[in-house]
Amino acid sequence: MKEPDPRPDFELMAERQRRFEEDLIDAYDEELEMEVDDRIIDGPAGFTPEHREARRQYFRELFRLQGELVKLQDWIVATGHRLVVIFEGRDAAGKGGAIKRITQRLNPRVCRVAALPAPNNRERTQWYFQRYVSHLPAGGEMVLFDRSWYNRAGVERVMNFCTDEEYEEFFRSVPEFEKMLVRSGVQILKYWFSITDEEQELRFQNRIHDPLKQWKLSPMDLESRRRWEAYTQAKEVMLQRSHIPEAPWWVVQAVDKKRARLNCIHHLLSQVPYHEIEHPHIELPSRVYHEDYSRQPVPDAMIVPEVY
Repeated sequence: MKEPDPRPDFELMAERQRRFEEDLIDAYDEELEMEVDDRIIDGPAGFTPEHREARRQYFRELFRLQGELVKLQDWIVATGHRLVVIFEGRDAAGKGGAIKRITQRLNPRVCRVAALPAPNNRERTQWYFQRYVSHLPAGGEMVLFDRSWYNRAGVERVMNFCTDEEYEEFFRSVPEFEKMLVRSGVQILKYWFSITDEEQELRFQNRIHDPLKQWKLSPMDLESRRRWEAYTQAKEVMLQRSHIPEAPWWVVQAVDKKRARLNCIHHLLSQVPYHEIEHPHIELPSRVYHEDYSRQPVPDAMIVPEVY
């Protein structure tokens, strides 16, 4: 039988409050770790009072928006809504960082990320959209595409991975494909993250010199840098030919990563008619104890060494 805690109730309550606060801080530390990973606070400029205040405002607004995303998630589950959010943009434009902040507090069973690799030999012979269809949301789900079927309008076009006929067929098909999804009840949001030539070069140089980020650079990324103008032209054609009322494009100014994240999340929330879902009051049941049960010790050999 478990022995009662001899401490007074006020000490127990204070201890419980302290543990709650530690847990809350630990959850926020995850975002702070990401921020350090961005290396934005490095250097003298990162320690000015103005910069510190800007960071405080950023975190304050980010946590508020993430709270709204949780409400959106609850509404999607309650209503069976189906939401697709497409993230496109140049390499190092900040798509992944925005996706991380959106998914950070959400249930991965409700909000999924689809980041498909290059098609294999079998997929190359399928209907172009086929491999994307299996990742579309069911009722009560939200899917974020970290790059999407618009690969054909971007990297495949620039790198000559598709023929002119396949490229033209894509633009004939994609409006009908998206209209069909919208008619079936799938909401589609399409974001293009826009950065300047100079900003991409700076971010690529950062990745080259940061061993924790070098994995983000591929030969394809380096080649895309050389073909900046070809990508610009392909983007302009894509936005012009696939901007439809049912699924319009939205351009996120992404030179400032923090502003881009906040603006994208704020806009996403504004495009969905969600509202807060009331939840029943939750009572934590008392644990059941049995006098004939005694917990067995775990063998020392199974314990992970406490190096830290």
